[in-house]
Amino acid sequence: MYSLKNKLYYQDPYIKSFTTHLKDQQKDEQGRVYAILEETAFYPTGGGQPHDTGTLNGINVTDVEEINGEIRHYLAQPLNEPGEITGEIDWERRFDHMQQHAGQHILSAAFEEQFGYATVSFHLGNEVLTIDLDIEELSDEHASEAEDLANRIILENRTIETKWVTMDELSSYRLRKQLSVTENIRLVIIPDFDYNGCGGTHPHSTGEVRAIKILDWEKQRKKIRVHFVCGDRVLNQLHQKQKEIKRLTSILNAPAESLADTAKKLSEDKKILEKSIEELKDELVAYEAKDLLANGKSSGNGLMISKQFKNRPIQEVQKLARSVTAQSEESVVFFVNDAEEKLQFVCAKGKVPSTSMKEITNKLLPLINGKGGGNDLFAQGGGEALITAEQLFNQGLAYMEESLLS
Repeated sequence: MYSLKNKLYYQDPYIKSFTTHLKDQQKDEQGRVYAILEETAFYPTGGGQPHDTGTLNGINVTDVEEINGEIRHYLAQPLNEPGEITGEIDWERRFDHMQQHAGQHILSAAFEEQFGYATVSFHLGNEVLTIDLDIEELSDEHASEAEDLANRIILENRTIETKWVTMDELSSYRLRKQLSVTENIRLVIIPDFDYNGCGGTHPHSTGEVRAIKILDWEKQRKKIRVHFVCGDRVLNQLHQKQKEIKRLTSILNAPAESLADTAKKLSEDKKILEKSIEELKDELVAYEAKDLLANGKSSGNGLMISKQFKNRPIQEVQKLARSVTAQSEESVVFFVNDAEEKLQFVCAKGKVPSTSMKEITNKLLPLINGKGGGNDLFAQGGGEALITAEQLFNQGLAYMEESLLS
């Protein structure tokens, strides 16, 4: 069992390397190798904060967990040395977590101090943090005021204290939320601002958090989830966004302050162009339908219009069939579209012919193991290329002509 004195990250969260001895080395149920040390500076996953990474005698530590009172250091490969072990903490990752976790305390306290909004959960991700506030709406004004207060606390460079207390001593502190433990109680304190039970790692002062920036928020059931970043992540976000803004100013040929208006105008112009293109396509389809009607074949009580297509969008084929029947009440249409490994067909008729497109479709679908449907005036189907497009076309025509002559 690890005692508090064996957890070096509590004694000094700024420890970057340490020397200890190997107590045990085992494999877990999934076959992962892990080492248990006499003491450790590696923080295990817990309390919303991810685990540390680093090395033990040069071997990568990929995960750290506290299980049954022992801290397991999961390794990329087994340790060979049974004696002294040198641990190296990935300091960039550790300090990032310290900044983010302390920043979360500050922002949560700011929301509660200003508006009484309680934080009910917290997640520290690889790029962004989130807190869930126990409210159903959050205004721009309240988000801005909480962010301003949080950054003022950072700028004041207040001390961040940690203290181990007993249950009897808790009454002396104005805790922000109820504790989930009754022993080994560790408080993280920003005097005159925040008193919170927490087992994570934090810097010595609020100034080391550097800055807090709220990025967005969204409704999650009856809670509001706030997305934000702290410390060096604020600069990373600024760098990424500035890079994208620079690209957009070049692409749109507009200054940064006009990007939104320029993008809006482009979107509106695009809609106008798309509408014009659709209108022109409709005109082309109408001309195509007229051309097909001019070359139609009289059969029984109808005018037979048929054609094969290759990889043509089925919506265009459907539109063409409807255009033909709209221009001629005597027309009967049968189109086949060869779409690589699929075969598609459309059949339609005007008001005059007595044949049923639904019945013809039902005869054709088994030939291609297909699905489809429709009514007496218009039907369609599609399926596997079990026969050739030519065979499907000829069979469909045969059914059409037989129906028109009956």
